[in-house]
Amino acid sequence: MTTDVMHQVIWTRLISVVEEQAQALVRTAFSTSVREAGDLSAGVYDAEGRMLAQAVTGTPGHVNAMADAVAHFMREIGVGTMAEGDVYLTNDPWMGTGHLHDITVVTPSFLDGALVGFFACTAHVVDIGGRGFGADADSVYEEGLRLPIMRFAARGAVDRTLIALVRANVREPDQLVGDLHALATCNEIGHRRLVDTMREFGLADLASVSAFILGASRRATLARIAALPRETAVGEMTVDGFDRPITLRATVTVEADRIVTDFAGTSGVDAKGINCPMVYTKAYACYALKVAIAPDIPNNHASLEPFVVTAPEGTIVNAVHPAPVALRHIVGHFVPDVVFDAFDRIVPGVVPAEGAGCLCNFQLSVRPTTPEGRRAEVLTFNSGGSGARPEVDGLNATAFPSGVMTMPVEATEHAGPVVIWRKELREGSGGAGARRGGLGQHMEVGAREGHAFHISAMLDRRDHPARGRRGGGPGAATEIARSDGAAMRVKGRQAVPEGARVVMAFPGGGGYGDPAVRERAAVMRDVARGYVSAEEARATYGLSEAEAAAALAAARRGEDP
Repeated sequence: MTTDVMHQVIWTRLISVVEEQAQALVRTAFSTSVREAGDLSAGVYDAEGRMLAQAVTGTPGHVNAMADAVAHFMREIGVGTMAEGDVYLTNDPWMGTGHLHDITVVTPSFLDGALVGFFACTAHVVDIGGRGFGADADSVYEEGLRLPIMRFAARGAVDRTLIALVRANVREPDQLVGDLHALATCNEIGHRRLVDTMREFGLADLASVSAFILGASRRATLARIAALPRETAVGEMTVDGFDRPITLRATVTVEADRIVTDFAGTSGVDAKGINCPMVYTKAYACYALKVAIAPDIPNNHASLEPFVVTAPEGTIVNAVHPAPVALRHIVGHFVPDVVFDAFDRIVPGVVPAEGAGCLCNFQLSVRPTTPEGRRAEVLTFNSGGSGARPEVDGLNATAFPSGVMTMPVEATEHAGPVVIWRKELREGSGGAGARRGGLGQHMEVGAREGHAFHISAMLDRRDHPARGRRGGGPGAATEIARSDGAAMRVKGRQAVPEGARVVMAFPGGGGYGDPAVRERAAVMRDVARGYVSAEEARATYGLSEAEAAAALAAARRGEDP
C-alpha cells in the first residue's frame, strides 16, 4: 500500500470513527434535542487543534463553530497540564457554539503517553437554568448557568463539586448530568477507535495524516474558488426580530484564494436574546459558501480556512458579552440566505430561494393545577419549508440550514404532560414557481388536563415571509394564536391557561423561477397530494378545470395523476 493510499484509507476511517462517536451520543443522550432531533456535533482534531474530520450527523452551526473551539481549550487548560483521563467542558457562548444551552466537551487523546489529538462534541441541552430557553433575557447572566472552560474529569475522576453546582442550578438535573456523561463517553469511544487505527497502521502520531488531509482539502477548495469570477456583490434581507425588524446585510467578495464575507451594515445588537456571537455567524456564513461551491469536499480546518468572515462588533451578528444570546439560532439560521442573496448575483442559478430559515421551535414550561399534576420542561424542534432550488422543488417541513430533525409527536408527549393535537403539512404554503417552495406545517399544542403552561415561542417570518428567487413567489407567513382567540407574539414567554391551546402555522419556502413554466404534471401532482389546492392551481399555474378534476380523482384512488 502506497503512503497516499494508506493516508486516504485512514482519512475514511476517521470519518467513520467520528460518525460512530456521534451515534453513541444520540443513543446515550438524555435530552430529546439530541436523541430525537440530532442537535449535536462530533469531530476529531490533530495535536495542534485543527479539525480533521466531522461526523455527518450534526448541524453546521455546531460543527463549524466547534472547529474553532479546541484552540480555546488548549490555551485555557494548558497543553502541558493535560493528562490521560482528562475531560474538559464549556458552554461559554463566545468560545463554544453561541449560547449557554450548547455544552462542548473536549477530550485529549493519548497514545503510549504522548498527546496525539483531541475529540470534541457538542449537544444542545433542554435546560441550563436561568429564565429557560427563550428570548426574554436582557443579558447573558439571566440565561442560565455559564460554565467556563474547565475540567469535567481529571485523570479519570469526575469533579463532584462541579456536578453539585450543576444540579443546584437547573430544573432537570438528572437529564443534564446524564447528558454530560453521554458527551464524555462518546469522546472516549472516538479515542478508542483512533488508538486502534493508529496501532493497526503503525502510526506514532497524526502528523503525516493531518498534512495529507489538510493539504488535499485546501488544494481542492482553492481550485473551486479560483474558478469563480472575481466579483463583489451585496445581499440584504429583513426578518421579524423580537419587537422590531432586523436587517441583515452581507458583502461577498471573491478573491483569487479566498472568499470574504463582511456583514457591515447589519442591524445592531438587540435588547433581547436573539443576538448572535461571531463564532456562530462565521459557522453559517462558511457553510453557505461551502455548499454553494464545494459541497463534496470534506469539512475540516483546511476546507473552511479560505472562507473569511468579518462583522463589526456591536452588530446583531457579532454580539459581544454580556449580550443575551439564547436564541442566537434565530439570526444565525438566516445568515445563509443573505449570503446566498449576494452570491446569486455573482454566480446565478446555483443557490436556492429563501426558506423558513430558523427552526420553528417552542418550549413548554408546564405546571400542575391539581396535586396529581407534575412540572416539566418540554422542548420541541419543528421546521418550516425549505426554499426551492434551481432544478428541484423545496423540501417540505425540512430544516435548512440547520439540518436538525423534527421531533416525533410521541417523543414530545413522552417528555411531559403535553398533547400535540395537530401536526400536518400546510397546504398552499410553498411559494409558487417553476420549482415550488417547500411546505410548512400546522401545529396545535396544549397541556394535559390539570395543567397550565407557559410557551416560549421561537418563531419568525410572520411579517417577512421567505422571498422567492428569479421570479418565484414568496412562501406563506408564520401564524400563531391561542385557541381562545388571544393574540400571541412570535417570540417570547407567554402564559396559556388550563384548557387553552396554541395554534401555529409554520412558514413555507420561496419558489424559484416563473410559475407559468412549471410542468403541468408537477402541478397536477401537487393538487393530488394536497400540497396546492385546485383553486390555487387554477389561479396561479393556469391549470384547467379538467386537469384539476383529474388530479383530484387520482388522489381519491391513492395515485399520482
